[in-house]
Amino acid sequence: MNHTSRPGRRWITILGVLAAVVLIVAGIMGYTGSFDRTDPGAATDMNGRPVHLDTGATPDPQASATPDGTGRFQVPAVGLNVPLGSLNAVGGTITPPGFTSAYLVRNRSVTPARASRGTVFVVTHSIHGGGTAPGNYLVDVTHQRSRLAPGVRILVDNVAYTVTGSRQITKTRLGSDPAIWTNTPGRLVIITCMLGQHGQLSPNNLIIQATQATT
Repeated sequence: MNHTSRPGRRWITILGVLAAVVLIVAGIMGYTGSFDRTDPGAATDMNGRPVHLDTGATPDPQASATPDGTGRFQVPAVGLNVPLGSLNAVGGTITPPGFTSAYLVRNRSVTPARASRGTVFVVTHSIHGGGTAPGNYLVDVTHQRSRLAPGVRILVDNVAYTVTGSRQITKTRLGSDPAIWTNTPGRLVIITCMLGQHGQLSPNNLIIQATQATT
C-alpha cells in the first residue's frame, strides 16, 4: 500500500441492540481510497486535495446530510474550527459525506440548543496517507491517543464542553458498549477513527467524551 497517496475512509455501522432499541451504532470502519487530482467531482480534504471515494462509499441520500449547518465545531487548543453539519443514520449506517466538516447525528442525539437534556453525538473522518480531515486534529498518531487532554474546551454550535476523557475501542465492539450510547444530559461524544503509527488503518475508533461547561 502506498501510504503517501491512499487516505483512509470511515463509516459507521449498526452493530448492536441496547435497551430494546437498535443502535446506530457506530463502528467507524476503515477502507482505503486515494487522492484523485483528475476527477472534478471528487471530494476534497481540508487542504483542498481531492479525495477519490471507493466504490460503494457514496453516502445514502436518505441521510439528508448537510456539511454546513448553522454553527461551528471548534477545538481552539488544537486549532480546529470547521462547519458543523448534520446527517441521519439510515439503515444502520452513518456515512459522513465530506472531509471538511464535523456532523451531528440528528436522529440519534439532541441538538446543541438542547444540550442540557441529552447527549450530543458528533462524528467526523480522519484520513491517513497525507490527507487532513477534522479527525486528524484529534488524533495523536505518535503516542496513539487523543490530542485532547481532560480540561480542553470544545465548542459545538457555541455550546461549551470540557473534555473529561477519551479511550479507544475496537470497531466490532463499539455498537454494544452501553457506556458510549447512554443518553446523558449535558454530555458530548465525539467519534472518529484512530490512525496507525505508520499510516495504516487502525482497528480502533477514538471516543472523546466531554461534559457541558457551567461557565
